[in-house]
This record gives sequence, C-alpha cells and structure tokens, in this order.
Amino acid sequence: MTRGRLVTVEGGEGAGKSTQCAHLARSLARAGIEAITTREPGGAPGAEAIRALLVDGALDRWDPTAEALLHFAARREHLIRTVWPALATGKWVVCDRFADSTMAYQGCAMGVGRETVEALYRVAVGDFAPDLTLILDVPVAVGLARAAARAGPAQRYERMDNAFHERLRKAFLDIARRAPDRCVMIDASLPEDAVARQAFAVVRDRLGIEVPDGGH
Repeated sequence: MTRGRLVTVEGGEGAGKSTQCAHLARSLARAGIEAITTREPGGAPGAEAIRALLVDGALDRWDPTAEALLHFAARREHLIRTVWPALATGKWVVCDRFADSTMAYQGCAMGVGRETVEALYRVAVGDFAPDLTLILDVPVAVGLARAAARAGPAQRYERMDNAFHERLRKAFLDIARRAPDRCVMIDASLPEDAVARQAFAVVRDRLGIEVPDGGH
C-alpha cells in the first residue's frame, strides 16, 4: 500500500488556515483521494488536552521554552495517535499547523531559538517531515481583524501585541525561504475561493495529482 501524504497549512492569526484545510480536503476528495483534516496543537485526545493549556489563559502563562515543550508533547501524541496511522493506511492528512508554527511562534517570535526548536523536533518527530507545506501570508492588520471578527473570545495568541505578530510574519517568510522544496507561500489576502484554487494547484503540481474534469 502506498503511504499517504502529509500537507500542512501554516500562517499567522487570521490567515484562514482552517478554512483552507477544509477546501483542500474537499478538492482532494473530488480528485479521488481520501483525506482527513486535523489540527495542532490537538488532533488526538491527549493533544487536545494540552491545546487547552496553550490557547487559553494569560499571555504570560508559560515560559517560552516550557511552551515549546508543551507543543512538542502534543505533537508527539498527534503523530502517534492520528497522523502516522492515517498515512500508513494510504490516507492523506491535511493539518492546520505543524512544527513550523512552533519555530515561528516560540522559536522566533518568543525567542526560544532555532537550535532549541530543531533539537526538540529531533526528539519528538525524528526524521519525519511534511510532504508539502502551504504558508498562508496575510498582512498582520488584516489577519488580526479577521481573527477579531470570529465568534467567541479571542484566544491567547490572538491577544499578543502587534510587534509579536510582525515578528511572526517575518518568521514564516524566513521558514519559506529556508525550505523552498517543501514550502510554498500563498497570498491569503485574496478572496477565499481564489486562495483555495491556488492552494490546490500547488498541491496538484507539487505532489502529482490527477484531477478529473470539473476538479478545481
């Protein structure tokens, strides 16, 4: 059986990641590919419990290194319980955030450092990596306005200051520059359907998907 593929969708707050993950899964289904959608932190029972610790509470709830450790603990559970079993059965996995978010948020924007995050990755993830990463780029003001318009109280990361979010955007741009074979930047300020078409075109072309007539 052919192993499935992992496609991760990254970006700052309000970039539209969860929306585009759903669009991408539907486009893959139309192309005859069975895909599941999942998220980080979360995607497995233990990882969802850790998610609640990370996305709620005071801005200074965690030391940045402790925060990075929590993300990798959740990631390990997610991989073992959800991602790796799905890939082993040939399913594709579309994941809202993965380790690039830890590098951007804790490694760069919070100052933990690239080497520390890379060391934690080796311990928790090993030599496994996504097959493709889509980085949705949107100006900070636009992303935060979108996030503020969502129903419910703002999550912890959304409440961090503009300087944090500017560092975050710069970090994602740097991640894309460092890994051009895996990462593709997408202008997420475009209309939702246009972003979805562009995202699927990248997946189709990079991962060699045959699209039937009428596919996006």
